Amino acid sequence: MQDRIEIETTTPVSASVIWLHGLGADGNDFVPIVPALSLPAVGVRFIFPHAPERPVTINGGMPMRAWYDILAMGAQRQVNEEQLLQSAARIDALVAAEELRGVPRARIFLVGFSQGGAVAYHCGLRSDPPVGGVALLSTYRINPARFPARAVNRQLPLFCAHGDYDDVVPATLGRQGYQSLIDEGLAPEWHAYPMAHEVCLAQIQALGVWLARLLAD
Repeated sequence: MQDRIEIETTTPVSASVIWLHGLGADGNDFVPIVPALSLPAVGVRFIFPHAPERPVTINGGMPMRAWYDILAMGAQRQVNEEQLLQSAARIDALVAAEELRGVPRARIFLVGFSQGGAVAYHCGLRSDPPVGGVALLSTYRINPARFPARAVNRQLPLFCAHGDYDDVVPATLGRQGYQSLIDEGLAPEWHAYPMAHEVCLAQIQALGVWLARLLAD
């Protein structure tokens, strides 16, 4: 298996979306969602990378696709931050590769679900120069005190969405991440939906509207 899946809506490509899956899934997880975004007829390259397989402590050490090991659940996730940084470096390299393929960084967007969203948080807020925007779906932010947003990202478009009935990543964790962005002077959007740890059509449609607006700029 290659390390990612790529889909191009039309050619020539003028924007890229790098979409990170959650724990135990792979890049195929969100491929079917692309048509539901109903994006305008502009060339967008969707990149769905696969996380590596590694033992995950909270699942009894069972190997599965994971961007980093999760050591403990609870009010704050305890994670292997070294592995987080390794995964973030890989996504940073994908962003740089898209630039080399002719896509301006301002038209490269990060989307992440659950564990993938935590990586998107880190990459998007630390990127210099900024990417075009970051969408954070049913996720949480890891150690904002240690990894604050860089000042260059104060105007970064941020789309935060969470399920009210999420029992895997409780909405309180999503709200904490959202509030941390506000505390650092950013202006994220918050979208809540009556769902569990998943995505729903209304959420994907709202994400499509958000992306379409940024693509039109």
